[in-house]
Amino acid sequence: MFYRPADGHGLPHNPFNALIAPRPIGWISTRGPLGDNLAPYSFFNAVAYVPPQVMFASTGAKDSLANLRAAGCFAVNVVGEAALHAMSDTSEGFPPGTDEFTAVGVARAQCTTIDCPRVADAPATLECVLMQIIDLRGRDNFLILGEVTGVHIADDCLTAGRFDATKYRPVARMGYRDYTVVRDVFELKRPDD
Repeated sequence: MFYRPADGHGLPHNPFNALIAPRPIGWISTRGPLGDNLAPYSFFNAVAYVPPQVMFASTGAKDSLANLRAAGCFAVNVVGEAALHAMSDTSEGFPPGTDEFTAVGVARAQCTTIDCPRVADAPATLECVLMQIIDLRGRDNFLILGEVTGVHIADDCLTAGRFDATKYRPVARMGYRDYTVVRDVFELKRPDD
């Protein structure tokens, strides 16, 4: 099968997201004029090591975006299997100004380097200052770039000095309404190791 996105795919559901999988989930927390916000984004990833930088993309001008513009910072909370349902519940289309931490019952803590809440029980959280918001093609598509200024790692997620995914089992987004949990982890050396 071949299709041009501009012409349509002819399938019952758009396959695009399913082709780029699994995708890590950035559970983004922000604080703005209307209060705290917590929302999952499956277009999320790291983009640079030094200084450490991340990106996430928003389809729609959501509360997270408004808070970013007002406060200039955000936190990326790593999602483990234990938080799967809470993460999904925060994706509900709540009215503007709804505090998802409270609405869904997610424990919050204060970030250290930025004025922003974070998920208290997350395996890890990246505190980020906003670098840039880029308008993408299409209606209400935005790319958000941030520099990581602080990192929280849960002590029980460290093994022999390494962040251990088997301790929290990362959740990732597949296509459609499908998710996966990482349970099988292996090391593969590079040819020049």
